[in-house]
Amino acid sequence: MMDKVDFAILRQLQDDGRLTNVDLSERIHLSPSPCLRRVKKLEAETVITGYRATLDREKVGLGMTVFVDVSLENHKDQTSLQFEESIIAMPNVLSCFVVSGQSDYRLEVVVHNLKEYEAILRTIQTLPFVKDIHSNFAIRAVKTDAPLPIQEAQS
Repeated sequence: MMDKVDFAILRQLQDDGRLTNVDLSERIHLSPSPCLRRVKKLEAETVITGYRATLDREKVGLGMTVFVDVSLENHKDQTSLQFEESIIAMPNVLSCFVVSGQSDYRLEVVVHNLKEYEAILRTIQTLPFVKDIHSNFAIRAVKTDAPLPIQEAQS
């Protein structure tokens, strides 16, 4: 069970994952040793799943984002498992969600250009059990990489 201090730690680390333990402990008004213990506990419990730099997609040459809706021929467990394993192995696929509605999956794909997307699309088309694919090209990003809106549960 997390308390208000844990949530304060998480909010601070979402804002700046490079905070030193001393800086973090000062911001949440806790001494460094208990602060570090709490962070280690949150990591061990996989509440904190990792730390990474957030990159500007345009500046690293991945300025094209495509949302791809994929429908499968059937919904058997093995079908979904094979599809998901293939998608997980594709580095240009940033996220994959099982969705309700007309499609079974929604993928977020980043590429350098249309030619590169075409190659990825061909790969997706050749995956077993893929029935239908619809692509939506992002025109402009309005909001990305926002921190999770976490807060302590109200009693």
